[in-house]
Amino acid sequence: MQTKSRWMRDGITVGLVAYAAVAVFYSAFDVLASRGAFFTVNLLGRAVFRGLRDPAVLQFPVALDFPAAFWYNAVHLAMSLGIGLVVMGLVEQAEREPDQAHMVSAIIAGGFIATICGVGLVTEPIRALVPWWSVVAANVIATGGGATYLTVTRPGIWRRMLT
Repeated sequence: MQTKSRWMRDGITVGLVAYAAVAVFYSAFDVLASRGAFFTVNLLGRAVFRGLRDPAVLQFPVALDFPAAFWYNAVHLAMSLGIGLVVMGLVEQAEREPDQAHMVSAIIAGGFIATICGVGLVTEPIRALVPWWSVVAANVIATGGGATYLTVTRPGIWRRMLT
Protein backbone atom coordinates (compact mmCIF):
# COMPACT_ATOMS: atom_id res chain seq x y z
CA MET A 1 0.00 0.00 0.00
CA GLN A 2 2.88 2.35 0.72
CA THR A 3 4.07 2.10 -2.91
CA LYS A 4 0.57 2.94 -4.18
CA SER A 5 0.24 5.94 -1.88
CA ARG A 6 3.72 7.17 -2.87
CA TRP A 7 2.91 6.73 -6.56
CA MET A 8 -0.33 8.69 -6.20
CA ARG A 9 1.25 11.39 -4.02
CA ASP A 10 4.08 11.85 -6.49
CA GLY A 11 1.69 11.84 -9.45
CA ILE A 12 -0.49 14.52 -7.86
CA THR A 13 2.57 16.58 -6.93
CA VAL A 14 4.03 16.32 -10.44
CA GLY A 15 0.65 17.37 -11.86
CA LEU A 16 0.40 20.33 -9.47
CA VAL A 17 3.96 21.43 -10.25
CA ALA A 18 3.28 21.25 -14.00
CA TYR A 19 -0.05 23.10 -13.63
CA ALA A 20 1.56 25.87 -11.57
CA ALA A 21 4.52 26.15 -13.94
CA VAL A 22 2.27 26.67 -16.97
CA ALA A 23 0.02 29.12 -15.08
CA VAL A 24 2.99 31.19 -13.91
CA PHE A 25 4.57 31.08 -17.38
CA TYR A 26 1.47 32.44 -19.12
CA SER A 27 0.82 34.98 -16.37
CA ALA A 28 4.37 36.32 -16.77
CA PHE A 29 3.98 36.16 -20.56
CA ASP A 30 0.86 38.33 -20.30
CA VAL A 31 2.35 40.80 -17.84
CA LEU A 32 5.45 41.25 -20.01
CA ALA A 33 3.16 41.83 -23.01
CA SER A 34 1.29 44.50 -20.96
CA ARG A 35 -1.99 42.59 -21.23
CA GLY A 36 -2.76 41.82 -17.59
CA ALA A 37 -1.94 38.63 -15.70
CA PHE A 38 -5.13 36.76 -16.69
CA PHE A 39 -5.38 37.69 -20.37
CA THR A 40 -4.40 34.31 -21.83
CA VAL A 41 -6.38 32.21 -19.37
CA ASN A 42 -9.38 34.48 -19.94
CA LEU A 43 -9.25 34.08 -23.71
CA LEU A 44 -8.53 30.34 -23.48
CA GLY A 45 -11.56 30.02 -21.20
CA ARG A 46 -13.64 31.98 -23.68
CA ALA A 47 -12.35 29.86 -26.56
CA VAL A 48 -13.11 26.58 -24.79
CA PHE A 49 -16.38 27.47 -23.08
CA ARG A 50 -17.83 30.33 -25.12
CA GLY A 51 -16.76 29.38 -28.63
CA LEU A 52 -14.48 32.39 -29.14
CA ARG A 53 -12.66 31.76 -32.42
CA ASP A 54 -12.01 35.20 -33.90
CA PRO A 55 -8.44 36.42 -33.34
CA ALA A 56 -9.63 39.93 -34.24
CA VAL A 57 -10.85 40.14 -30.64
CA LEU A 58 -7.21 40.73 -29.71
CA GLN A 59 -7.47 44.23 -31.15
CA PHE A 60 -9.86 45.32 -28.41
CA PRO A 61 -9.85 45.28 -24.60
CA VAL A 62 -11.46 42.06 -23.39
CA ALA A 63 -13.30 41.99 -20.06
CA LEU A 64 -12.48 39.17 -17.68
CA ASP A 65 -15.00 36.36 -18.04
CA PHE A 66 -14.51 34.90 -14.57
CA PRO A 67 -16.63 31.74 -15.03
CA ALA A 68 -14.89 30.84 -18.32
CA ALA A 69 -11.43 31.49 -16.81
CA PHE A 70 -12.34 29.50 -13.70
CA TRP A 71 -13.59 26.50 -15.66
CA TYR A 72 -10.62 26.63 -18.01
CA ASN A 73 -8.32 26.51 -14.96
CA ALA A 74 -10.32 23.58 -13.57
CA VAL A 75 -9.90 21.66 -16.85
CA HIS A 76 -6.20 22.57 -17.00
CA LEU A 77 -5.71 21.39 -13.40
CA ALA A 78 -7.59 18.14 -14.02
CA MET A 79 -5.56 17.43 -17.15
CA SER A 80 -2.30 18.21 -15.37
CA LEU A 81 -3.18 15.92 -12.47
CA GLY A 82 -4.17 13.18 -14.90
CA ILE A 83 -0.93 13.50 -16.82
CA GLY A 84 1.05 13.51 -13.56
CA LEU A 85 -0.65 10.30 -12.43
CA VAL A 86 -0.09 8.59 -15.80
CA VAL A 87 3.58 9.61 -15.87
CA MET A 88 4.12 8.38 -12.31
CA GLY A 89 2.33 5.13 -13.11
CA LEU A 90 4.75 4.65 -15.98
CA VAL A 91 7.75 5.55 -13.79
CA GLU A 92 6.59 3.04 -11.17
CA GLN A 93 6.31 0.41 -13.89
CA ALA A 94 9.85 1.15 -15.06
CA GLU A 95 11.17 0.94 -11.51
CA ARG A 96 9.43 -2.42 -10.92
CA GLU A 97 10.50 -3.79 -14.30
CA PRO A 98 13.87 -2.20 -15.19
CA ASP A 99 13.97 -3.98 -18.56
CA GLN A 100 10.95 -1.85 -19.58
CA ALA A 101 12.58 1.48 -18.65
CA HIS A 102 13.55 2.37 -22.23
CA MET A 103 10.06 1.69 -23.50
CA VAL A 104 8.53 3.71 -20.65
CA SER A 105 10.93 6.61 -21.35
CA ALA A 106 9.88 6.53 -25.01
CA ILE A 107 6.20 6.54 -24.05
CA ILE A 108 6.73 9.52 -21.74
CA ALA A 109 8.65 11.38 -24.49
CA GLY A 110 5.88 10.56 -26.95
CA GLY A 111 3.31 11.86 -24.47
CA PHE A 112 5.26 15.11 -24.18
CA ILE A 113 5.16 15.55 -27.95
CA ALA A 114 1.48 14.54 -28.10
CA THR A 115 0.64 17.08 -25.41
CA ILE A 116 2.33 19.88 -27.34
CA CYS A 117 0.57 18.84 -30.55
CA GLY A 118 -2.79 18.53 -28.77
CA VAL A 119 -2.52 21.95 -27.15
CA GLY A 120 -1.34 23.38 -30.46
CA LEU A 121 -4.35 21.97 -32.29
CA VAL A 122 -6.81 23.18 -29.65
CA THR A 123 -5.31 26.68 -29.70
CA GLU A 124 -5.03 26.93 -33.50
CA PRO A 125 -8.00 29.33 -33.83
CA ILE A 126 -6.29 31.77 -31.46
CA ARG A 127 -2.70 31.24 -32.64
CA ALA A 128 -2.03 34.99 -32.40
CA LEU A 129 -2.67 34.69 -28.66
CA VAL A 130 -0.87 31.40 -28.04
CA PRO A 131 2.08 31.10 -30.43
CA TRP A 132 3.72 27.71 -30.96
CA TRP A 133 6.89 28.77 -29.18
CA SER A 134 4.87 29.52 -26.02
CA VAL A 135 3.16 26.11 -26.13
CA VAL A 136 6.56 24.42 -26.38
CA ALA A 137 8.14 26.66 -23.72
CA ALA A 138 5.28 26.16 -21.26
CA ASN A 139 5.47 22.38 -21.66
CA VAL A 140 9.26 22.34 -21.33
CA ILE A 141 9.01 24.40 -18.13
CA ALA A 142 6.25 22.15 -16.77
CA THR A 143 8.23 19.02 -17.59
CA GLY A 144 11.36 20.53 -16.06
CA GLY A 145 9.47 21.29 -12.86
CA GLY A 146 8.15 17.75 -12.61
CA ALA A 147 11.58 16.32 -13.44
CA THR A 148 13.19 18.47 -10.74
CA TYR A 149 10.68 17.20 -8.18
CA LEU A 150 11.43 13.60 -9.16
CA THR A 151 15.19 14.21 -9.02
CA VAL A 152 14.86 15.42 -5.44
CA THR A 153 12.40 12.78 -4.22
CA ARG A 154 13.72 9.78 -6.16
CA PRO A 155 17.51 10.02 -6.31
CA GLY A 156 18.96 8.14 -9.27
CA ILE A 157 15.66 8.08 -11.18
CA TRP A 158 17.19 9.31 -14.43
CA ARG A 159 19.98 6.75 -14.36
CA ARG A 160 17.39 4.00 -13.80
CA MET A 161 15.10 5.31 -16.54
CA LEU A 162 17.73 5.92 -19.19
CA THR A 163 20.18 3.03 -18.75
